[in-house]
Amino acid sequence: MTAVREFLDAHIARIEPLSREVNLAYWNATISGRAEDFEHYARLEVELQRVYTNASEFESVKGWLAGANDGLQARQLELLYRTYLRNQVDPAQIEEMTRLSSKIVQSFGTYRARVDGNLLTGNDVRNVLKQNSDAVYRRRVWEADKAVGGQVRDELLQLVRLRNQVARTLGFDDYYVMSLELSEQRAGELADLFDRLDESTREPFTRAKAEIDAALAQRYGIAATDLRPWHYEDPFFQETPRVFDVDFDRYYRDQDVVDVARRFFEGIGLEVRDILARSDLYEKPGKEQHAYCLDIDRRGDVRVLANVQHDETWAGTMLHELGHAVYDRYIDAGLPFLLREHAHVFATEAIAMLFGRLSKDAQWIDRMVGVSEPEREHLVRESERNSRLSQLIFARWCQVMVRFERALYANPDGDLNRIWWDLVERYQAVPRPEGRDEPDWAAKIHIVSAPVYYHNYMLGELFASQLDHSLQAHVRKAGNGRESFVDNRAVGDFLREKVFAAGKRWHWDALVQHATGEPLTPQHFVEQFVR
Repeated sequence: MTAVREFLDAHIARIEPLSREVNLAYWNATISGRAEDFEHYARLEVELQRVYTNASEFESVKGWLAGANDGLQARQLELLYRTYLRNQVDPAQIEEMTRLSSKIVQSFGTYRARVDGNLLTGNDVRNVLKQNSDAVYRRRVWEADKAVGGQVRDELLQLVRLRNQVARTLGFDDYYVMSLELSEQRAGELADLFDRLDESTREPFTRAKAEIDAALAQRYGIAATDLRPWHYEDPFFQETPRVFDVDFDRYYRDQDVVDVARRFFEGIGLEVRDILARSDLYEKPGKEQHAYCLDIDRRGDVRVLANVQHDETWAGTMLHELGHAVYDRYIDAGLPFLLREHAHVFATEAIAMLFGRLSKDAQWIDRMVGVSEPEREHLVRESERNSRLSQLIFARWCQVMVRFERALYANPDGDLNRIWWDLVERYQAVPRPEGRDEPDWAAKIHIVSAPVYYHNYMLGELFASQLDHSLQAHVRKAGNGRESFVDNRAVGDFLREKVFAAGKRWHWDALVQHATGEPLTPQHFVEQFVR
């Protein structure tokens, strides 16, 4: 189809350089934190999205897609159809959504919790909640960290209502449903999966949570029933408190965690040295406090933003983000521009999680940073307990996020503060602070920057366990123990061939089948961490 080929060539020639400009603008804005840099990014993002508001081009894509039989061409048309459909609305609405989102992300990036006249970074907050034993001070730090929610709440709700308005214009019930449909997922199937995960994790989590609470209650000299959110080490209780007899941070205090991650990836045949050279890895005033990976141009310019400290959290984060990075790096460069992306966001999350898990894996720690003989057996035992507990905690936390966002878009005028804490109490068993009526939900940046995305983290964990199962069978060396992957180049070969190279050539379910020989299933996650 000559017309299709000509259209695709012209379209890519138009959007490829513009996409690169958008990504560079976002990169620069999140490093500087300056309002003018975020405004520049927002203008470019609007310009890119306006390309897809063209109604006549949308009609042409629909027509061509109906008759397409060429595999790569049909796949490109399918992806373009979804992108055009999302943007068949008033350009002024797109501009306003982008402006609001950019402004709120800037607010998050520049926010610092203020306690006793001191400004605390995100790392500072986490360190207080990890190390400080003064429960009164912990509470003040936790509340100061959450105060960003009150600052962004009104604009965030304005953004949610606008997103819903756009979705309904396009014939969807709300933005939540639209986002799933346009990312090749279905709300009903997702709800069923999370109901099944709830059922399979509820009882094991309840038992594990009781063990955590007993340890924390003893640490603070209070009854377990008096524990509140600030007694847990993560502000959202999405990570495991250090209640077992192992301090993972100690293995990284004298290590350069960036170099440890680099050596690991190079040992499995995945080069990251140039990625790290382009990255921005340490704290700066005004800089985004979280971490992300960004493929600037789909031609090899892949970068990581981080705020590294030398502890287990950032060791795991660097393994996670470089997992994203190597996926992007090793997509087949011969694919058309529109297909030089990961198969689905949960697929790249799976790779990131597969590697991010290793920072607490005893075998991996031993081989990468060294463990003395007397403590090796102890570390193995405690790391296995910690891994199981980490996954249970994260699975329950995902229940909160997924169900809250569904409620948020179903009724943004509802009692969201109450709904949030109802979900936290039900799925995480963390009691709400007495009398608190604050928009703590709005303190989670993902609701702004990655809307209707969090379920993909959980799907990524499922796929990561499925990939781990296949990898163990494929690359295991002599013996029956688990393979740590260290210096095993067959790991990199397997992932390049089975996952990375295909890019977005296939629908995500075909990619999962190709990589593991079976459809996406919770079976391996449950076997690995729940049973």
